[in-house]
Amino acid sequence: MEGLTEMTNWAVDLIDVRKTYGRTVEALRGVNIQVGRGEIFGLLGPNGAGKSTLVKIMMTVVRPTHALGTLLGRPLGHRGKLERTGYLPENHRFPHYLTGAQVLDYYGALGKVPRTRRRAKAKELLDRVWLTQWADTKVDKYSKGMLQRLGIAQALMNDPELIVLDEPTDGLDPVGRRDVRELLIELKNMGATVFLNSHMLSELEMVCDRVAILVQGLVARQGRLAQLTERAIEYRITAAKDLADAHSKLAVLGASVDGRTVRLAGDELGKVNEAIDILRERGIPIESVEPQRFSLEDILVEAMGDGAVAPAPIARPAKG
Repeated sequence: MEGLTEMTNWAVDLIDVRKTYGRTVEALRGVNIQVGRGEIFGLLGPNGAGKSTLVKIMMTVVRPTHALGTLLGRPLGHRGKLERTGYLPENHRFPHYLTGAQVLDYYGALGKVPRTRRRAKAKELLDRVWLTQWADTKVDKYSKGMLQRLGIAQALMNDPELIVLDEPTDGLDPVGRRDVRELLIELKNMGATVFLNSHMLSELEMVCDRVAILVQGLVARQGRLAQLTERAIEYRITAAKDLADAHSKLAVLGASVDGRTVRLAGDELGKVNEAIDILRERGIPIESVEPQRFSLEDILVEAMGDGAVAPAPIARPAKG
């Protein structure tokens, strides 16, 4: 394990993580995930895929049946590196008798933030998550969205290198989700690594550098977002006038025609060029040619439809 620690330059490097409940329920069946330093990484998958279980194993809340790997370059569970990690659990709860400022002071103390630093840090974070005017209000008066903002603030009290957020935008309105996205990008720009578990695919698509898709306790897809979504679902050609004269020729290519729009399924550029040639031969002006790319939702649906999921290969970085 020491050799592996020396070789890895990942912020999170999970190897063959397994969790079996009882004798038969396999929540995780050999998960391999690598998260680069200074990136925003998204974990997604259907309900019951094992996402929250994996996050809890990373944070030593749940004991794995088997797990290897590192967190910030040291073995999983290393106390010093956990102290450099911020964590927002799913469905978190705070003592109802504390105010927002007291909650941050309390969690700062748990994170070994010096007393002289805690008050200033709490004030700074309450302002950053738009809760300054609620600082001295007991949290039992907070809405769900306010509690979520406070939860993100407590995860940042110890100036963490790694920030693990389980459903961070749950309960937030569209403006709140936008504000959180901006905060995550700001943290990334400051050099922090952000690990997100979220079912909000549109949110992940806007901020993540890389993602992993968990299906049936295994990683079905993993990689840079641009690579996963680079395939075209279809091409759309929009003409300047009706396409009745070209309909039969376009149909031979497998294209569908709707008014002034031609749709060609797949990513065959050859057929797209043929369709363009057909329109030009008939003197039909072309307004636009647009590829419709895969979205995260499309990738997730495709991964879920693959049936049996094979373990993803472990991507080992070069030494140093």
